[in-house]
Amino acid sequence: MRSFIYYSLMLLLGFAWYKFGQKLLRKGYRDERGELTEGMVGPVGFLMCAGVACYLFFAMMRALIRGEVPCLGRGCQGVVYTLAANAGDYWANMFFMLWLVLGLGYALYVTYKIWFRL
Repeated sequence: MRSFIYYSLMLLLGFAWYKFGQKLLRKGYRDERGELTEGMVGPVGFLMCAGVACYLFFAMMRALIRGEVPCLGRGCQGVVYTLAANAGDYWANMFFMLWLVLGLGYALYVTYKIWFRL
């Protein structure tokens, strides 16, 4: 039951993130106060999000190829989950990394589209 609630909340948060990005994209070049519409992240945040997303994507590809993923929590540092021995924990960590990559990628996409509007 706990896993169901966890994944449901992750999907709900992803949906809210998507709706927020769509709301920003629907805004015009300027908002209601006459100021320029800003993206989800600024220039430094854009570079940081791009770096973290690339690192997580690389870690995800590495985990798919090697069949093992390190635990991503604070309470289990140093633990490595393998696909053969811990399939559930392996796929849970892979899903979490994929969710982070997609969320950061969407933030970068929305910011890029807002910055380069014509």
